[in-house]
Amino acid sequence: MSVDVYIARHGETTWNAVGRYQGRLETPLSPLGQAQAQALAGALADKRIRRIISSPLSRCMQTALPLSVEAGIQIETDPLLLEIAHGTWEGRYRTEIAATEPELYRAWREHPERVTFEGGESLADVLRRWEAFVERFEPRENTLLMTHDVVVRVALLERAGRPISDIRHVNALNAAFSHYEVGGGAWMLLRECVAEHLADLAADPERQAL
Repeated sequence: MSVDVYIARHGETTWNAVGRYQGRLETPLSPLGQAQAQALAGALADKRIRRIISSPLSRCMQTALPLSVEAGIQIETDPLLLEIAHGTWEGRYRTEIAATEPELYRAWREHPERVTFEGGESLADVLRRWEAFVERFEPRENTLLMTHDVVVRVALLERAGRPISDIRHVNALNAAFSHYEVGGGAWMLLRECVAEHLADLAADPERQAL
């Protein structure tokens, strides 16, 4: 028997909107992000989701909440779904970092697989966390995994057997989701980035610190 697994990124936050790196810091959803959370719940309302597992950060919990209420499901949390730790970049504006640490910023944009953030993580660290999550995850029922930009992208690459150096070539839009059919240990990707439900609510990733 197979089940459906959806991997979603949280809605836009106030820091997404102004290009600040978040990492493990707590940041609230913007008004747009709150509307996106409602739209996501509407898009998943008929998917018979019976389990929600979220990063413990509030921006993910807030995004999952409308579906949780609608479906009558408690939100579980798992720290393995936390965003990459940006270390000393957390709380800083993208433009500031580009000006003060141009070489590291360029490496993160062009060769992110080579970067380990001071006081933080590398993409390889996130990959190991995701692999640990998959190893213990038991797909018994339709499930929503609510997480972050880098985790969504790493998950898409790992499940496809692609290198993490391709991270800039997969999509992870705010409140969009990927859709897998999972059964017998196999994950079949049905859609990489479902975003039609956002319509005029889509956030602009070019403004964000990603």
